Amino acid sequence: MDNINSSDDIKKLNLEQIKELGNEIRSFLIEKVSKTGGHLASNLGVVELTLALHRVFNTPEDKIIWDVGHQSYVHKIITGRKDKFDTIRKLGGLSGFPKSMESEHDAFNTGHSSTSISAALGIAKARDLKKEKHSVIAVIGDGALTGGMAFEALNDAGSSPNNLIVVLNDNEMSISRNVGGLSCYLSKIRTEPFYFKVKEDIDIILNKIPAIGKSAVKALDRVKGTIKYMIMPGILFEELGFKYLGPIDGHNIAELENVLTRAKNTKGPVLVHVCTQKGRGYTYAEENPAVFHGISPFEIETGEVIAHKVPGYSDAFGREIVRIAQKDERVVALTAAMPHGTGLDKFSKTFPERFFDVGIAEQHAVTFGAGLAKNGMIPVIALYSSFLQRAYDQVVHDVALQNLHVVFAIDRAGIVGEDGETHQGIYDISFLRHIPNMAVVAPCDYNELAKILEYAVLEHDGPIAIRYPRGAGAEKLFDTPDVKLGQSLLIGEGGDVTIAAVGNKVGVALEVAEKLKKVGLSADVIYCRFIKPLDSNTIINSIQKTKRLVTIEDNTIEGGFGSRILETINQKGINVKTRMFGYPDAFIPHGSTKELTHIYRLDPDSIFNDILKEISKSRI
Repeated sequence: MDNINSSDDIKKLNLEQIKELGNEIRSFLIEKVSKTGGHLASNLGVVELTLALHRVFNTPEDKIIWDVGHQSYVHKIITGRKDKFDTIRKLGGLSGFPKSMESEHDAFNTGHSSTSISAALGIAKARDLKKEKHSVIAVIGDGALTGGMAFEALNDAGSSPNNLIVVLNDNEMSISRNVGGLSCYLSKIRTEPFYFKVKEDIDIILNKIPAIGKSAVKALDRVKGTIKYMIMPGILFEELGFKYLGPIDGHNIAELENVLTRAKNTKGPVLVHVCTQKGRGYTYAEENPAVFHGISPFEIETGEVIAHKVPGYSDAFGREIVRIAQKDERVVALTAAMPHGTGLDKFSKTFPERFFDVGIAEQHAVTFGAGLAKNGMIPVIALYSSFLQRAYDQVVHDVALQNLHVVFAIDRAGIVGEDGETHQGIYDISFLRHIPNMAVVAPCDYNELAKILEYAVLEHDGPIAIRYPRGAGAEKLFDTPDVKLGQSLLIGEGGDVTIAAVGNKVGVALEVAEKLKKVGLSADVIYCRFIKPLDSNTIINSIQKTKRLVTIEDNTIEGGFGSRILETINQKGINVKTRMFGYPDAFIPHGSTKELTHIYRLDPDSIFNDILKEISKSRI
């Protein structure tokens, strides 16, 4: 491995050396990720596949597009980035996902699922229009293939004469174990060796059947089609227009190189079905691939996470939704391949018949939930903030337009840290608050999450979104009354400035108020439970007293919570000095949450200092 500094270097190795390199890469990954954290199991599963791809194809001329990209670590290692691997997912270091600004070998930026085939088809079309000759390869997992966008792309690509290779990395997993009909279909292909044995001969045999008259030809065509459907693997992909090759042992380098070379030399779209084992080579990851999909630093010898996991908002949500569901049999829970990440594990075991994991299909999840609501159920849809973006039309058209009682539990709202730009949940306030009929709520602690969730599920009428951050929060910051629609709470009183905050920034606002108190200044602190509808009376009464407004949110400033207040006071003809604290009109890079909140001046010290400067300026 010390001699591998580019993808060209692996082409010089013989088969035995390549196998040894694969072993060294696995050891390297386990050692590095045990210290930095990151996506381990998915990368351990694609070592041989990645090596074979880079031996058969020539990047950056040939384009490899990694779906999602959490399996691209091996690709990074052999394309000149192994010496920077200690920096992966750290501020200013390597990204955990493909980034074209990071390397010319990263053909397309990814981070969300089911996009690779669409992107690859676009790149292939552009290649042909420009009369270029390079290969284009999309590498997509069987979990990502459950996303509707992947099938839209397969449908389009299969009807095209363009040379395009789709490598289906089939490990029976997305993050959690795969669900649905497609998973069963692929499982049948994997577990029937007879399919693979006879598939090469089927067309030859069928084509030798003589045709006698037009009616006989039609009859025989029907017979041929029936036999193909009964025997031939990958018929779904063949019918979509792809040449199907597989299933292939994804850990057999020689077999992989042979089939990938065939795919490279085949005209038109080709799908290579590769079977791999997620977590391969590390016992703990093999036994618990979901846990080791995205893992914090851990002890290699035991597989135990070094830092003890503190129960967070996801756990609190999971606990409370089970409690609430016990009160009302109409309550059902939905997620998109994230039962563990969203805290719905316990619900899925307690109420298996009322739990629905739809696979990586957020659009379907929302409209499926709308159908449940239309027929009298109370669906609670748990999604990450950055993934809810993908179901925007369904939220508007299928839920809000009909004013259906659907509860959106928006996990990972705000900064998520090391996963970077594609996962930061800083846009949901902006893209939800302008939707008619939609209520948007942000609890400040676990106690409030429980109260708000119960209100949203059992009392509210219409769509409502509850946003909460990743990780741990406060159990209870202060006593609060029962939830009322659109109600904000005045939790601190003063005369120099009004501080209005949402979600986990309420605790920050209280800290800032304490710091101001020590320098002789006092603040009204308003916990804005509801971002929409907004409690304009409480805010206006306060700012008419203090003549100065500060808003704090973990959302982008554009179209966010602070903007909502400015719109309100502008409509009322009120003019006060205002400062909004939130994220700028930019994509926020990867780094720890602590580092990022400091850089963007959203920590208590930075906010305190900026308020102090503003007040000092106005008094000069």
